[in-house]
Amino acid sequence: MESQINSKAILITFMIGAFFAILNETLLNIALTELMAVFNVDAPTVQWLATGFMLVMGVLMPISALLIQWFTTRQMFIGVMTVFLLGTIIAACAVNFPMLLTGRMIQAIGTGLLIPVIMNALLLIYRPEVRGKIMGTFGLVIMFAPAIGPTLSGVIVDFLGWRWLFITVIPFAVFSILFALKYLQNVGEVTRPSVDVFSIILSTIGIGGIVYGFSSAGEDPEGFMSIKIILIISISIISIVLFTVRQLKLEEPLLDVRVFQYKSYLRGVSIFVIVIMAMFASEIVMPMYLQGPLGYSAKVAGLLLLPGALLNGLMSPTMGALFDKYGPRKLIIPGTVTLVGVMIFFSNINPSTPIWLFVFAYIVLMLSISAILMPAQTNALNELPKKLYPHGTAIANTLQPVAGALGVSVFVSIMTQSRMQFLEEQTVPTTEKLMSEAMTLGVHHAYWFALGLTGVAFIISLFIRKAIAPDFESNEDASQN
Repeated sequence: MESQINSKAILITFMIGAFFAILNETLLNIALTELMAVFNVDAPTVQWLATGFMLVMGVLMPISALLIQWFTTRQMFIGVMTVFLLGTIIAACAVNFPMLLTGRMIQAIGTGLLIPVIMNALLLIYRPEVRGKIMGTFGLVIMFAPAIGPTLSGVIVDFLGWRWLFITVIPFAVFSILFALKYLQNVGEVTRPSVDVFSIILSTIGIGGIVYGFSSAGEDPEGFMSIKIILIISISIISIVLFTVRQLKLEEPLLDVRVFQYKSYLRGVSIFVIVIMAMFASEIVMPMYLQGPLGYSAKVAGLLLLPGALLNGLMSPTMGALFDKYGPRKLIIPGTVTLVGVMIFFSNINPSTPIWLFVFAYIVLMLSISAILMPAQTNALNELPKKLYPHGTAIANTLQPVAGALGVSVFVSIMTQSRMQFLEEQTVPTTEKLMSEAMTLGVHHAYWFALGLTGVAFIISLFIRKAIAPDFESNEDASQN
């Protein structure tokens, strides 16, 4: 590693690029209804702007481990930001829906490859003793950008129109590339491992199918009982199993699944997946309940949940500093206990629940997630040797969209099926009050499932220990951070 690495300049470069790339994950959500009218498409079609984005990101994450070892840090960052910029320009100039979707998918390529590149570089630059603070600072971007996305989107669409959702991002993407050209330095080594095409095919089918299958299950009237969904998920699981077996046999695997032999990594990633499921699902279920039985508009519902989302991001650097000082247990264990308590609360809500208590509970939910996610992921990665950094970060980032899609589809399916079953059992005409009771019951059942998941996370947290990086060599600049 170079002894004179300007780690602050590198971190700033990463944060600028990541903020606007990640912002696009949620920036378009509020505008979907308007885009349906503009391009004359139905809801399932326009939803591909969101589902497709997540799908492309999920497919590319496993490949990121290979690309990180084939290209330098500068080549990867500038390359993926250029791809992201190209997609943004195409979307801004879109004259029809296929062109808009194409631009959106190209954006997803850049975003999907960007996060593993950044996390791998940060692991190489910073000593384990300060990684919590650094990952927390970067976590501020990861959590803050999608939190303000819907609110910012609503303002831009109302005052400027949907094209400005992309036009506004263009100058910042250009600035990020120019800033990187001047200040970004290379870290790590380019080893150029062999490329196993069959592994790429298996991972694409497996991860892509899982994300698509679970995302589609929440929208399919038959849910997980749909023959189509069962077939897609079955093929995906078979592909993932074959992929895993193949990686264990290859001398230079595309994605080294041996990272799961490290106990801290396995435990940390397991907690990470459970909490991501609970967070993504809550971000879907809670707005639906606010707009349903509680009768709030979409914008008001978004504003009510905004304080929790913002605090989740803003507390990330603080949680990182606490992680460096006290280790993972003093954050993760209280965090999972609090999370269990919030799940109990949400599994008992009803239309008479005071709105201030609802907002407060959501704030506590997001703060507890902030205390768990970054410490769990950072501690997991800290145990790995350097050669496994690209694989550890790639797997963790691959599991995020998979866990998100799984959480949303399972929660929504449980909620929908419970609501429908309740209404079918009634012998009286369906009224607004009855619909409210059905929705409330569905939310209760969804959070009973969440309570079970978070209970598992708590049990795992009891076995968490502070991981020690086995072969990290500090550098002069990193020691000053």
